Amino acid sequence: MKLIDPEIYKMTLQLSDNAWEVYNKMSKTEQIIIGTQFITAIDSIGANIAEGCGRFHYLDKNKFMYNARGSLMESIYWVEQLYKRRMIPIDIFESLNVKLDQELYKLNAFISVTKKQVE
Repeated sequence: MKLIDPEIYKMTLQLSDNAWEVYNKMSKTEQIIIGTQFITAIDSIGANIAEGCGRFHYLDKNKFMYNARGSLMESIYWVEQLYKRRMIPIDIFESLNVKLDQELYKLNAFISVTKKQVE
């Protein structure tokens, strides 16, 4: 990923790996009810970042970064739901939240830098 901070990309990959570990520990019923939405939201963060990096125009690129941020916010919601429903322990909940917060901070900073290219 040449067009984005490699740290953001690495964080996204790690987050997807962590989410996959959670998903794989779920029962089939849990995977159907909540797991698929959780893993799709998490994976969508990286997918949108990757697609945005393939775009030439900064507005098009930022559209995908905004989509990634939306998926990130959705992921925060699902992590909260998993914890509230006692599907993940507190240590996993806190670890995922820390990683999502870090990713949000980095993604917002990247969006800000890209937007300044216009000014």
